[in-house]
Amino acid sequence: MAQWTSAVGPAQLARQLSAQQPRPTTPGTRKPPAYRALADGIRLLVLEGRVPVAARLPAERELALALAVSRTTVAAAYEALRSEGFLESRRGAGSWTAVPAGNPLPARGLEPLPPEALGSMIDLGCAALPAPEPWLTRSVQGALEELPPYAHTHGDYPAGLPDLRRTIADRYTRRGIPTMPEQIMVTTGAMGAIDAICHLFAGRGERIAVESPSYANILQLMREAGARLVPVAMAEGLQGWDLTRWRQVLRDAAPRLAYVVADFHNPTGALAGEDQRRQLVEAARSAGTVLVVDETMSELHLDDGADDLPRPVCAFDPAGSTVLTVGSASKAFWAGMRIGWVRAAPDVIRSLVAARAYADLGTPVLEQLGVNWLMRTGGWEEAVGLRRAQARENRDALVAAVRRELPSWEFEVPRGGLTLWVRTGGLSGSRLAEVGERVGVRVPSGPRFGVDGAFEGYVRLPFTVGGRVAEEAASRLAEAARLVATGAGGAGAESPRTFVA
Repeated sequence: MAQWTSAVGPAQLARQLSAQQPRPTTPGTRKPPAYRALADGIRLLVLEGRVPVAARLPAERELALALAVSRTTVAAAYEALRSEGFLESRRGAGSWTAVPAGNPLPARGLEPLPPEALGSMIDLGCAALPAPEPWLTRSVQGALEELPPYAHTHGDYPAGLPDLRRTIADRYTRRGIPTMPEQIMVTTGAMGAIDAICHLFAGRGERIAVESPSYANILQLMREAGARLVPVAMAEGLQGWDLTRWRQVLRDAAPRLAYVVADFHNPTGALAGEDQRRQLVEAARSAGTVLVVDETMSELHLDDGADDLPRPVCAFDPAGSTVLTVGSASKAFWAGMRIGWVRAAPDVIRSLVAARAYADLGTPVLEQLGVNWLMRTGGWEEAVGLRRAQARENRDALVAAVRRELPSWEFEVPRGGLTLWVRTGGLSGSRLAEVGERVGVRVPSGPRFGVDGAFEGYVRLPFTVGGRVAEEAASRLAEAARLVATGAGGAGAESPRTFVA
């Protein structure tokens, strides 16, 4: 990367370094030199995504003052990081974080496991659950009953079926955000919605600010669209966004778009607070940045207390000129129901619809009718209730199994969503993913959810299995972790075991 895209202040970096847990030492081992400890601390912050790649670091003198160390110590630490490939410098431009050249990074998204592999492989790669029956069948039957009038038309509805647009608009209105059908465009899934937004607002080379970590498939979509991704680290644990960092990036990098998941973030499960939502909308509006808010997980609240959930982000921009909201049936209902939507200002919707003529023309009519039937008859609420119960049961089973089999792995249990974001006790997430497939469990490594190699010490575990399957998945992960820790995870070390649920 030729240039920095964000900056880390000296006080901020000093706070992050001081918050790190000291590395345990054994009797007789020497304490590392101060410059080495500083270089290791910064390198760890980069690998964990706490400091983004391509972030400008403070000048040597500034950081020395903030840390109360000598400038020589900081200069030696920076030189060590440069020699290891974690820092790049240019006269007049300063120094910015990097990852070593030659390290292969996972660039693709998370493809579903082929059905023929399901007998021997437990798939924790895809955060999707089976359809909540009988509601899928009933929705298709209802759609077929309503199909005949549409069969006499051309079948192309670039903005979506008028009835479904009205139904979705009414749902927002009932949530307290008055919405007209003209503010809704129906898309082919949330991916189709975000793809259309990126092509309209962010041409090749444009900057898009993204949470760090973020959803792997969206990051890859944006990369392939030619965007320059600017990562913004999440707050610690499940506390949502770090508004100080967001304001700094919006001010310094001036991104055209920003993509966020406010409700049960993928992959961390974090839930942004209402004041965070208000402040981020205000900051985006001031910076002239269009805020794309992914609501695909918003209905998957799994614990009691749904009444105290924060208002949607679009409540702070009801006109939809700054906040473009993306929804979907894929997570709340079923991934095979490829229906998504965008809520935005009417003029934005018209522009998206006009641009769509050169992409996919429209979304399948039968599936739109199915979703409309569910939302209109109350079947949606019944189906989502089943989905919540299943996800809650799976979450609790997976949490218990991982805590039992892998007690050194660290995570916080989210109130909703479909994923656990797990720190792997110092093991490489990429190696765990590689070795895991050999012992029969498929898990995505942390770097898939970061920009340029961050989060090597993490994996994402979705709540897609429960009961005995969750226990077996944790057992296989523990075996993979043992092989990685002992260096015994070479090719052919293990063969997947057949498991029948």
